[in-house]
Amino acid sequence: MASFVTENNNIPRKDYFRISIPTLLKLLTGLPLIGVTICVVLSLLFDFASSTATHCKVPNYLPSISSAVGGYTPQRYIWRICIALHCAPRFLLALGYFNYHTSVHIRQYNSFYTGLAAVATTLHICENIALVALTYVSSSENIEFHENAFIAFMVFSLTYMLLLCVVFAWGRTGNGRKITPLERKSLNLKVKLFAFNLSIFLLAVYLYFRHHSYCEPGVYTGFAVCEYLTVISNIAFHGTVSLDWRDYTLMLSHNDFVDKLQRKSE
Repeated sequence: MASFVTENNNIPRKDYFRISIPTLLKLLTGLPLIGVTICVVLSLLFDFASSTATHCKVPNYLPSISSAVGGYTPQRYIWRICIALHCAPRFLLALGYFNYHTSVHIRQYNSFYTGLAAVATTLHICENIALVALTYVSSSENIEFHENAFIAFMVFSLTYMLLLCVVFAWGRTGNGRKITPLERKSLNLKVKLFAFNLSIFLLAVYLYFRHHSYCEPGVYTGFAVCEYLTVISNIAFHGTVSLDWRDYTLMLSHNDFVDKLQRKSE
């Protein structure tokens, strides 16, 4: 069985695979970060002129993420491999995070709190699905589908971040519960990353439309920088789970104690 357990779990079992959640989170957040970095660098080195070109034909010095990860090879394959490896475990972590939130008991409006946690989990899963969609259908293949998938990704992502901050704060302070220093650190970091992500994304939207309206030199480069920071802050937000689950381990195991009971009863 696959499960999340704390390190002090003393149930006899045979482990086939185990990895600490902080280590797993480093791998999951590192894959898209490394992938997008490699794609941008390769685009600058080998496809600079075409990857930075826009309809305005004004000087531009950085490619957009869509251009860097989906317009050229081997960049598109590197990005797709990184996202494939990164997304699958995130579905499991999303469900595990729901259990984390509902492990606390809120006497007042308990069903409403559980419902909010469920909505947050659903948004997390939808964000992941949208990321897969915009990754595997690039803007050069189907620009309308890619743009719609990107819009869905940002809507799900920002709504999830906001709702998670609410659920986390409510669950850790409800019923007069005193929030721990580590939980306070995690909450503050989540709120700051959400505020930064929203602000930098709105700035990116403004620069995008300004570029298309006025065709000023360098504006699209500013848009690309904001795009990079939006991705990085999104990755960092999801990485805060390592603070919440620093004592947890993901493992694939067999319960030896149950197996022995079954054998004795045969």
